Amino acid sequence: MKWWRLMFVGIGLILLVACSDQPKPEDAFQSYMDHWESGEYGQMYEILSENSKQLISKEEFVDRYTTIYEGIDMANLSFTYELPEEEQEYETEDTPSFEFEGTLDSLGGPIEFSNAATLVYEEGEESDRWAVQWNSSMIFPEMEEGDEVRAWTLDPERGEIFDANGSPLAVNGGVLNVGLVPGWMEEHTEEETETLKKAVAEILDTTVEEIDQQLNQSWVTADTFVPVGAVAENDQETIEALKDEELPRGVKFQPDQEARSYPLGEAAAHLIGYVGPIQAEELEELKDEGYTAEDQLGKTGLESVLEDQLRGEEGGKVVIQTDAGETKEVLAETAAKDGKDFNLTISSEVQRSLHEQLSGESGAASAVNPTTGDVLALVSAPAYDPNAVVLGRDEKSTLNKFNRTYSPGSTFKPITAAIGLEQGVITPEEELSITGTTYEQNGYTVTRVPGAAEDEQVNLRDALVRSDNIYFARKILEIGGETFLQEAREFGFGEGLPLTFPIENSQLLNGDTFERDALLGDTGFGQGEIQMSSLHLALTYTPFVTGGDLMKPRLVSSEDEGQVWHENVMSEDTASIIREDLNAVVEDPAGTAHEPVMEGLSLAGKTGTAELKQSQNEDGQENGWFIAWDTESQDLMVSMMIEDAEGGSHYVVPKVKNVFQALR
Repeated sequence: MKWWRLMFVGIGLILLVACSDQPKPEDAFQSYMDHWESGEYGQMYEILSENSKQLISKEEFVDRYTTIYEGIDMANLSFTYELPEEEQEYETEDTPSFEFEGTLDSLGGPIEFSNAATLVYEEGEESDRWAVQWNSSMIFPEMEEGDEVRAWTLDPERGEIFDANGSPLAVNGGVLNVGLVPGWMEEHTEEETETLKKAVAEILDTTVEEIDQQLNQSWVTADTFVPVGAVAENDQETIEALKDEELPRGVKFQPDQEARSYPLGEAAAHLIGYVGPIQAEELEELKDEGYTAEDQLGKTGLESVLEDQLRGEEGGKVVIQTDAGETKEVLAETAAKDGKDFNLTISSEVQRSLHEQLSGESGAASAVNPTTGDVLALVSAPAYDPNAVVLGRDEKSTLNKFNRTYSPGSTFKPITAAIGLEQGVITPEEELSITGTTYEQNGYTVTRVPGAAEDEQVNLRDALVRSDNIYFARKILEIGGETFLQEAREFGFGEGLPLTFPIENSQLLNGDTFERDALLGDTGFGQGEIQMSSLHLALTYTPFVTGGDLMKPRLVSSEDEGQVWHENVMSEDTASIIREDLNAVVEDPAGTAHEPVMEGLSLAGKTGTAELKQSQNEDGQENGWFIAWDTESQDLMVSMMIEDAEGGSHYVVPKVKNVFQALR
């Protein structure tokens, strides 16, 4: 009896061990899901059933998963599922199924799907196993054999830029593709055809060889529109040249809605800038920000400064398509978010007028509304045509000069005067006795500008009207360097302009203190080491109009209007005194800005000629300045600088007056 009991116990133990060694479908399923989540597609394939392997090879299986997931930019793939809590017993003919939930991120957004994996039992030569039954629906439930997963980006519309009145400055479209139609050209002689191609090549800045290369492509037929160039819609001169009735027939135009155009062309080139294809080094730097090799990028001007807001955000779409190319199921879709539009405070009319006066020159100009701080124009010369750059013509951009700083010359004297009045060092009635053309003190010598009287009693009005260097050199020496530096901070020195567009910081000194009387004295009349942008100079004059407040510049209309940058820079009395004196600079026959006289204009302003030289004994380049505002409407102030101006400020004065005359 004991022997039989021991035998039965032994058989039971053998059967128990044998059952525990049997493969379980739960283990095969879990292994398959773990490999899937880890992107180990080759290991997934090994768990497939033999029938499934007849449908697809291992190489095809791995390639399909890899291609689909890379194509949709798959990330963060994860699965959740529940396995039986209690031990299950299975027969070899059973086909257990396990449900699971999958989530992933894609080009089109998050994708969620539910599915189930069915397993079958397979006997092997060495061991038996449970294997996964696979078909295309295991990738996504909606898929069938022959279906494909497709994905593409949805491009946003780039934001557009407009002026204060809603006139376009940078817009999408506005470009015409120029093409030739071979069928139209067949009616011409060979000579006429060559004449047409040469004319088109010259007008569009291309070559006949490049045109022939386009015409000789395999897909070209008699009725094909063959693009050979492009032109801005507002470039009437080029369009008329291409439409010339004397040219043989063959040219055709088609709108290009994808292009970017700049209606003001050269007039606003440095302010607005342009876009262009992203370069390899740019892509390397910006690849983490979602840029691709096909993207356009703001290269210069506001197109670059506002790039992050103008570009918008790409969307995406992931679909299942049949082998006929029809969309069967949309798995995910995220709409593109168009870029932000911007309205500027810029006036296209003022911008054009300043550009016209600077045409052919080298210099910069700014215009502001002195009562609000609104920036009405920012112009640099020489300019270039941004439309030509965008259209691929051989146009070179030029240096932006309105965002650089220059020696302001005598246009700085009103600032010295204001500080002197506020400190009590200057009183309007006080007269300095100035004899001769030079003044010397402790080895420091100042020379009077031509036009200042050689021997007279000079008060503040005389000094501003005649632009007397000696007067302002002596007065700044009385003020003292430390006090002057402290007071000049109220005019924005020592800090950057609070403007959307980056402008180089103005400065009074290369260092922290005036170490020599000569440097302090020269600063008083705008020489020395002072450097100012044309815009900052204009802003320092706004207290003369507002009665003491320095206005904050505003370029984007959505920003708060009429903000003060520095309050009470000077008293109303000081502002009034200098305002009247600067009016005399223009109205008084002795004033440096009196000529030319233009009837109907009521201006106040100040001239300046900055001499650039390496030593005291040499002649240097002269940059001419004139800054003025309309004393009646008080809504326009213009600051203009022209490099190497023959006659200095006298060359610039009529140009600024022409601007006011044209805008009346």
